[in-house]
Amino acid sequence: MNLAEFKAVLASAPQAAVRFQLPDGSSLAAHAHVTEVARFEKHFIDCGGTERTDAFCRLQTWVADDVDHRLSAGKLLGILDKAAPILKRDDLTVDVELEVGFVTQMPLESAAVESGELRLRLAARHTDCLAREKCCPPTPTAPAAPQGISFRNPFKKP
Repeated sequence: MNLAEFKAVLASAPQAAVRFQLPDGSSLAAHAHVTEVARFEKHFIDCGGTERTDAFCRLQTWVADDVDHRLSAGKLLGILDKAAPILKRDDLTVDVELEVGFVTQMPLESAAVESGELRLRLAARHTDCLAREKCCPPTPTAPAAPQGISFRNPFKKP
């Protein structure tokens, strides 16, 4: 989900409490809140030697001892608006940094209002080879069947 899409959903339900839902269906504590909004820029060389760049918006979450704290969609939208000068663009994809026994990042897959809450569904992140044509062995193909050869089945009745 990109930043523009996310902001539109936030604006559609400003009073809704924000809930982060993990890929397994469980959720972060209701009092989790966003402590940072950042623009990450990645400049790298892939395993095939190609120079690449990527940029995205990261929301860092935190679960504090303040169990009465609730983050509303409107408040999160206000935080994103304050971060606009560093985010620079609304087409950035959004990911969420969270701690679930360890610190990890997950892409924001979707956001929808359900039962008065704004559910932010997170997806699992997977790695991939960006230069398969250069560094991975070719996929084997089956040899073509010989042409012009026919076989007679002695058990088949004409």
